[in-house]
Amino acid sequence: MSNITFEELGLSSATLKALTEMGFTQPSPIQAQAIPELLLGKDVIGQAQTGTGKTAAFGIPLAEGIDVSNKAIQALVLCPTRELAVQVNNELKKLLQFHTKLNTLAVYGGESIDKQFRALKRGVQIIVGTPGRVQDHLNRGTIQLDNLKMLVLDEADEMLDMGFREDIEAILEHAPRGIQTIFFSATMPKPILELTKKYQNDPVFVKMEAKELTMPSIEQIYYEVNRNDKFDLLQIVIELHQLNLMLVFCNTKRMCDELTEKLQAAGLGAEALHGDLSQMQRDRVMQKFRGGTANILVATDVAARGIDVKGVDAVINYDIPQETEQYVHRIGRTGRAGTTGKSFTFVDKRERGKLKDIERYTKATVAKHELPSGKEIMDLQRQKFLEEIRQVLDNEKLDPYTSLLETLETEGYDYASIAAALTKKVLAKNEGRMKNLQLEKPSAGRQRSERGERGERSERSPRGERSERGERASFAGKGKGASLDGDVARLFFNLGKKAKVSPSDFLGAITGETGLPGKKVGDIDIYDKFTFVDVPAEDAEKIIRIMSRRKIKGKSVNVELAAN
Repeated sequence: MSNITFEELGLSSATLKALTEMGFTQPSPIQAQAIPELLLGKDVIGQAQTGTGKTAAFGIPLAEGIDVSNKAIQALVLCPTRELAVQVNNELKKLLQFHTKLNTLAVYGGESIDKQFRALKRGVQIIVGTPGRVQDHLNRGTIQLDNLKMLVLDEADEMLDMGFREDIEAILEHAPRGIQTIFFSATMPKPILELTKKYQNDPVFVKMEAKELTMPSIEQIYYEVNRNDKFDLLQIVIELHQLNLMLVFCNTKRMCDELTEKLQAAGLGAEALHGDLSQMQRDRVMQKFRGGTANILVATDVAARGIDVKGVDAVINYDIPQETEQYVHRIGRTGRAGTTGKSFTFVDKRERGKLKDIERYTKATVAKHELPSGKEIMDLQRQKFLEEIRQVLDNEKLDPYTSLLETLETEGYDYASIAAALTKKVLAKNEGRMKNLQLEKPSAGRQRSERGERGERSERSPRGERSERGERASFAGKGKGASLDGDVARLFFNLGKKAKVSPSDFLGAITGETGLPGKKVGDIDIYDKFTFVDVPAEDAEKIIRIMSRRKIKGKSVNVELAAN
């Protein structure tokens, strides 16, 4: 199947011509698996990451299955973010460029709904939208699904993580029974599998194997660094590798904001992108990043979904991703369209296991680089400066500038002094910043000291291993939600990192089992043997009652209020 050609799939001449225009020569692995099944009208569950060609995997069958004589909506694609909806819509337009009577429309919040009304009235066969805005149109009656043939959930896991389950189910209930449904997701948590059982008919499961996840166009590097030295290392990496346009990933919105403030204070053009920003703020940030006004975008995983900016020369994992799959999503933002890119991952001593998990999952080696010193950086900068000067001397006309030097010479300055002054003017700013950056190699002693400063527990106390109840009591009041005027309850779950659970596992289980909207779930703090989850106080009793009879990742759950 992997050697199949697009011609062998029996596609229309219009689709084949579009694929040629787009530079596609052969189906990607996920396309080779999914397209034949979808052309047969089967429901499909596809597990694939960003950059694997999944949009074309459902877009090609979608283009082939639309009745061009009917201007009603026949296909609906749901995406978690506006950015991804716009990206998918643009990709579909390329696939449909020679299907002259097929029209697509992206609908999402933050854009005038009247503009969308007018486009819908003209007739649109394919809608690509976010769940909230699609549901809004359904409630207004401006989107009708009576003629729907295909419904696609793209990045289904992210939509559930963002709390869209209620909207998704409401949309699926609006759709006619028996239509073809396609669920694409990077991971397959329990809530997604529940949706497939409820709304799909004997689906075919297709998956891109881990061995196909390697990205040869991306040089993957990691530094082992003390947590407190990450900011200094970030500045050094930018200078050392002469990075121009980069994405920096953090695991929390708070860290995004804090890091962005530090970078801006250091005189670097950084902007934050996360879920707390309004659509107008997100648009403004992306305009700055695409236009080069800001060359560093500090983002969370969910906020970065759908971002496709040309020329990103590096991705920096300031925080190592909580899920191994996210690593592939992140670094896939660079090295696109035949270009090369770099990824840098900052790893502290306790995260070596996560890095090994990433290497096993991607079947790739992430190369370790030793921490450079400030002096090494300055030496490299000076060598680069000399090379740039040689290039100018050998290749550029300097006559317009010689008069300036002649003016200084008449004032008594010799050429050597003038050149030295100009060199200092160029290099001094960066050298002044680099000179104060001192990175210490991580050591067991340093790590223990940092744990003590943050109040985190050590592996064992002088009297032996601490009890679970003792540990959890010391952590119970630490979450952000614990300080919110008594409106938030902190729940204790008896599963933690050792059970290989993630925040999305808890969020999906809680929203799926109790019906609580995802946006109402607060901080999820996972420790080795237990987890704290912040929820509205008014819903705490219901959640405890329901979840205490359920399982997460096949493991029985005990839930109770955390001790303050």
